[in-house]
Amino acid sequence: MKRVVIIPARYASTRLPGKPLLSATGKPLIQHVVEAVRGAKRIDRIIVATDDQRILDAVRAFGGEAVMTDERCRCGTDRIAEAAEKLRLAERDIVVNVQGDEPDIPPSCVDGLVELVESEDSPMATLATPMTAEQAINPNKVKVVLDGLGRALYFSRARIPYDRDGTGNVRYLLHLGVYACRVAFLREFAAMPPAPAEEAEKLEQLRALWHGRRIAVAVVTYEGVGIDTPEDYAAFVARFRGG
Repeated sequence: MKRVVIIPARYASTRLPGKPLLSATGKPLIQHVVEAVRGAKRIDRIIVATDDQRILDAVRAFGGEAVMTDERCRCGTDRIAEAAEKLRLAERDIVVNVQGDEPDIPPSCVDGLVELVESEDSPMATLATPMTAEQAINPNKVKVVLDGLGRALYFSRARIPYDRDGTGNVRYLLHLGVYACRVAFLREFAAMPPAPAEEAEKLEQLRALWHGRRIAVAVVTYEGVGIDTPEDYAAFVARFRGG
């Protein structure tokens, strides 16, 4: 059984075009992500799945491994499923989906997801971290509510759960867009039709819940500082330079 990280990297980001190739630090952003993941101890291989020759060339230039995928993929998971087919991964192999804009991801989070898939009976695993009620108002921060066994009940851009009586005793969890699953489920997921809630919220993980599949969630302390805007990237460059 292999444990493979596949990093989807599109060129045509809506808010930050060419994001994987931004290189104000002296390295393209995608290289920072790959190097962060290389610190994981339970990973056998790291692949960048892209739809653009420039990203493919950049990854190979720093010694990384990349595969080309169809630019028409509906979402990152579909892109990863295509990459897994091209790599001829076995059904029991574990794939970890790390977003191409997460240069600060702790290697321990990657290892933790692998362990969760190996030990849980849920076909899919992901991460969440605590957040404040004020942060939960932001629709760009996806929230998740868990059941008593640590599995996802629902993901939403809305502030959930709703504190009707204003008690202040509600725990809000920020969903981190990192996933792990076995290749067999990855293929199954890619073949599922999109769910109504998925299309309304623009959250692909809702497809799994809609079709009755469980998602195990580990709560961690990483805040998931992804790069979505020019301001996000500028802040990352400042952190990298020690500013």
